[in-house]
Amino acid sequence: MERTGLPNGDKMTEEKKYTERECHKRFAVNCFNLVWTLMDKKNRTKEEDDKMVHAAHASRFHWGEIGTPVELERGEWQISRVYTVVNRPQSALHHAERCLEICKENNIGDWDIAFAYEAMARACAVAGQKAECKKYIALANKAGEQIKDKRDKDYLLSELKTINC
Repeated sequence: MERTGLPNGDKMTEEKKYTERECHKRFAVNCFNLVWTLMDKKNRTKEEDDKMVHAAHASRFHWGEIGTPVELERGEWQISRVYTVVNRPQSALHHAERCLEICKENNIGDWDIAFAYEAMARACAVAGQKAECKKYIALANKAGEQIKDKRDKDYLLSELKTINC
């Protein structure tokens, strides 16, 4: 609510109060979206690469405080993707493995398990593990057959084409 009538026509806004849960969700979503903005940017600086890594971890942290296994594995997926973008294969592999583990432990299927395999394939490609990369692309394709939404399935297939084993 804005209040006027202050000296020099200044305005004061009433501060909105958020619960702890709302704060975690707001930060998780904002950091997740910031990562995508930075990943899509051409010619990022080293500082922007660092910011992207930190934002991905921050998003996952906040989801870890309030999220379900789906948000947790998606956070791990995004962190793995970021590490492939900045060419840090060991970290990419670690987070792709966590993504896949969370999916399997919680029987998360459809789009999410397919992208967990995509994360593994992409991380293996960056790590130079050609045979493993091909194995995970095959698993992603197989899991992709189970994706119900055609647009999601098509998106997976288009992403798999960007991985060079």
